[in-house]
Amino acid sequence: MTAPIAHLRNAGRLDRMFIDGEWTLPEPLTRTGVVDPSTEESVAEIALGSSTDVDTAVVAARLAFAGWAATSPENRAQFLDRIHALILERTELFAHAISQEMGAPIGYARSTQVRLAAEHIRVARDNLATYPFVTHRGTTAILREPIGVCGLITPWNWPLYQITAKVGPALAAGCTVVLKPSELSPLSALLFAEVVQDAGLPAGVFNFLNGDGPEVGAALSAHPDVDMISLTGSTRAGVLVSQAAAPTVKRVALELGGKSPNVILPDADLSRAIAPGVAAAFRNLGQSCSAPTRMIVPRQHLQEIERLACAAVSEMAVGDPRSEQSTHGPVANRAQFERVQAMIAVGIAEGARLVCGGPDRPEGLNRGFYVRPTVFSDVQSHMRIAQEEIFGPVLCVIPYDSVDEAVVIANDTIYGLGAHVQGGDLEAARAVAARIRSGQVHLNYPAWNPNAPFGGYKRSGNGREYGIEGMEEYLETKAVIGFQPA
Repeated sequence: MTAPIAHLRNAGRLDRMFIDGEWTLPEPLTRTGVVDPSTEESVAEIALGSSTDVDTAVVAARLAFAGWAATSPENRAQFLDRIHALILERTELFAHAISQEMGAPIGYARSTQVRLAAEHIRVARDNLATYPFVTHRGTTAILREPIGVCGLITPWNWPLYQITAKVGPALAAGCTVVLKPSELSPLSALLFAEVVQDAGLPAGVFNFLNGDGPEVGAALSAHPDVDMISLTGSTRAGVLVSQAAAPTVKRVALELGGKSPNVILPDADLSRAIAPGVAAAFRNLGQSCSAPTRMIVPRQHLQEIERLACAAVSEMAVGDPRSEQSTHGPVANRAQFERVQAMIAVGIAEGARLVCGGPDRPEGLNRGFYVRPTVFSDVQSHMRIAQEEIFGPVLCVIPYDSVDEAVVIANDTIYGLGAHVQGGDLEAARAVAARIRSGQVHLNYPAWNPNAPFGGYKRSGNGREYGIEGMEEYLETKAVIGFQPA
């Protein structure tokens, strides 16, 4: 198999953008390095776009919009079907790109990062086939129409998955798009642009440019001909995008930070609740906005829970992401490595009890952005490590004395993106789930459901992704009164 960087270099993609159906040079041409987090070395350079390139891409998307919006749902579904098939066909190329650009172990990149990304396209295709774009309410017709040109800004932690979660439903709805992925993990985005080209979408329907947030992200958010912005990123980034978008009163959908709780109820089977909870918290090395990194546990079981949590950590194999034996690789970049190290130091200084892991790299890994999976216990809800998103493999075990107290702790952050509840009595677990202020709640570690709407309460954002609700974010509602006389 051709390595992703060699493939992109040979195809002349690394210094190009995909705008109006063509691979073009940005104006002016500036470059930034792509760093392999397992070696800390720059392995490629990509071109960065500018506000001028944003203008060009938005013009292309605007000119293509009327034609694309007028296509039938069946026609749009056929294009999505081709994109879905091509992603699966190129799984290995995508997996190696993701592993190199952000450190995901190759097995995880293949089985989760790529496979679940393809599922977003499949779901968009399937939902499109049955969605009622026109309904009737008496003599009034309710039309759901594409909102227009959409600017899509995606993060570095799930680089392909977050692209497909936005592009799939936007295209299904009949919108045209301008995609700006994170410049820190751009390789899979370049490969995705190739997929879209090879799927044969009409020119201008999908446009892609790399670039940073302060210039390209800001220009896209403020652009008067962009009808909607969808961002996945930090809460800070969400505020900046909202401020830039406000003067043009465009729709803004935000999927932001989280500090998700995992409430272990007193009747939970600890042998089934703790190890999967640690695995969920450290999924993607904790670099997930919905990672349940606050485990809220009955005080009477604290010692046993600590033992089980550390046993789960001991089974993790942190190492070279190219190795099939590695379960966890490095964190994605230097800034994240320094953030995780700083927050582990904060936890120790705050008086939380370190029960496994800790500062510095794992033994034998002296180079690369590797961190030690870390568990703190006796954490109090007011501590910074319990309130701030660390975005790394750091789990806070917080004891409680009553279920009411557990619910208070679960809701005691500025976030509300995801949550988990574990318990033997399903009715009691449902009752706790109903009291948690969060966009998703998982009961007893269910399977991932790509049709379950995902999004935040509070400062975790607004709007929803995935499933029908994800597509409806890209639709406007029009009432035609008197459409059908009584």
